[in-house]
Amino acid sequence: MRTPAIVFVALVVAALAAPLVAPYAPERIDLSSRRESPSRAHVFGTDDLGRDVFSRVLYGARVSLAVGLFSAAVAGALGVAIGGVAGYAGGAADAALMRATDAMLAIPRLPLLMIAAVVLQPSVPWLIVLIGSAGWMETARVVRAEFRSLGAAGFVESARAAGASHARVLARHLLPNAAQAVAVSVTLAVARAILLESALSFFGVGVHPPAASWGNMLYQAQAALSTEPWLAIAPGAFILLTTVSVSMIGDRLASGTQRAHSAERETDGRARLR
Repeated sequence: MRTPAIVFVALVVAALAAPLVAPYAPERIDLSSRRESPSRAHVFGTDDLGRDVFSRVLYGARVSLAVGLFSAAVAGALGVAIGGVAGYAGGAADAALMRATDAMLAIPRLPLLMIAAVVLQPSVPWLIVLIGSAGWMETARVVRAEFRSLGAAGFVESARAAGASHARVLARHLLPNAAQAVAVSVTLAVARAILLESALSFFGVGVHPPAASWGNMLYQAQAALSTEPWLAIAPGAFILLTTVSVSMIGDRLASGTQRAHSAERETDGRARLR
């Protein structure tokens, strides 16, 4: 997991340090340098207004990564709340919440977000809320499964027998033991959110100019793909690099979770044999 994590952290640091690293202001217009190919002065070339593409990619990273990280946090919070209640309460509450989750999963996510974005014309903070509100279902199912599995564990039954309240059982026993599975789900939600923001901005209903994001940079580049491919290659490469690194981190975490569960099952089996 070390290399993908290093890549992702480097991207986050570059985005945060954009005012220090970017050679030009992202909205600096230089009509004398319009449509220049990559060079020493402009590493990723310039666009039709003479704006430096490298600078815009760095500043666009701030928007795209912020949307990915914060919308994943929103999705994670909603998923933990809904999945936790369903898994812990069981019965009618579980059935109702899981049917609602299944209904949300049945709705195509991108068209739903596109319609909502067209109607609401959201700012970046509201775009984060929209994407997060459409991405909680996977986390809810993971948390529900973990809570159902942990609910029958000996330490949870012991806590209940000792008179622990529902809140204490949830906060001290179930949530900490489900944390790794939640981390896997939220990590994968970051990559999904970045792709959704890029898709929405590519279709012109996400982050609106003059603010730069990787998605709207692709949207603005589509008219000149054959003559000025550098306009699309730079943001596209950063989207690819980010989503691949985050997905690899999630895969490694998932592998670690599976090994931990296997070890726990083996320990429980030996304890029962004794």
